Amino acid sequence: MVESIGATSLLRQSPVFGLHYCKNVGGKRREVGFVRIPRNEFLGGKLVCCSSLRGVGVCRPVMRLLVKAQAMGLAKEAYSYQDEERLPRNFNYGSDSGVDRKPGLWPPENRADNAALHNPLLRQERMGCGWLGAIFEWEGVLIEENPDLEKQAWLILSQEEGKSPPPTFVTRRIEGMKNEQAISEVLCWSREPSQLRRMATRKEEIYQSLQGGIYRFRPGSQEFVDVMIHYKIPIALVSTRPRKTLENAIAAIGIEGVFSVIVTAEDVYRGKPDPEMYMYAAQLLQFLPERCIVFGNSNQTVEAAHDARMKCVAVASKHPVYELGAADLVVKRLDELSIVDLKNLADIDSPEFGEPELEMEFEEEADLSSSTSVATDDDFW
Repeated sequence: MVESIGATSLLRQSPVFGLHYCKNVGGKRREVGFVRIPRNEFLGGKLVCCSSLRGVGVCRPVMRLLVKAQAMGLAKEAYSYQDEERLPRNFNYGSDSGVDRKPGLWPPENRADNAALHNPLLRQERMGCGWLGAIFEWEGVLIEENPDLEKQAWLILSQEEGKSPPPTFVTRRIEGMKNEQAISEVLCWSREPSQLRRMATRKEEIYQSLQGGIYRFRPGSQEFVDVMIHYKIPIALVSTRPRKTLENAIAAIGIEGVFSVIVTAEDVYRGKPDPEMYMYAAQLLQFLPERCIVFGNSNQTVEAAHDARMKCVAVASKHPVYELGAADLVVKRLDELSIVDLKNLADIDSPEFGEPELEMEFEEEADLSSSTSVATDDDFW
């Protein structure tokens, strides 16, 4: 009887075996067995049992075994359900690492190779560390930047809108964000789309008036860009500024045609630390994210680049070197870098070549005799 009880979980109707004493015609006591189906209900995580069994003489040892067997059955079902969710039987893991884990399909497809390139040397360079792309930020990396202008622009806009001026820690938090994103998500000034566009446009006008339309290269940036052009490395430019503003700045500094791809505020929904800008730039360059190197000047850039599975070179223009330690390389000037440094960053175990097969380690099964005391201890319940 106990085995039949143990085979039934607490979620279903379980038979209860008990003893009832009655007297016969001669006045002698007589044991009468009975089987009753209790009614169980779950109310807010509590188990409520029907009280119809209280009036009968159910023996305590049998009732204790019953509760223990039901709880063990419930735990077994719960863990078996978690195992099925964690390891589906169709072996479709949905991994985005480029490695197909389905049996019989090893090695995975090499996504770095391009059969359309008939020159075998070009194909070899594409699969090796010579195939890389560069994604540059604009302000603070290629040109000089004055961080105080951003703070002044936000303070002026808050006065015009009748809002509380944002404190310093808030202005540091919204660095690199789109204006609409900062107004709606951090400053919480408005969520109306028309109001967001109006305030974002006005903030950009205030910044441009404070900046004065004067652009100049940071020391060493122009020389590094010339080296990139000499080695024919594709360059992308990303910025949360409007496209018209960025195009005017590029024309004013005289580097038209240098960038293969330009990603601006109109092309993405969110700015840093979201990696959307860098992922979109790599897609336009037709490069794998693992073969792209991001050049930025803040920890938000480092976070976004690593989330996009890209390497990051941090330029210590407005932050000290020790604050940018999470980057793969930290420099004060771009001309400190060489092509060898970039190729060393790109020389990684990319997922297009597949990951080595992992050796499975089997642990020895624990001695079940040590846990029998817990399983047979009725006082535990």
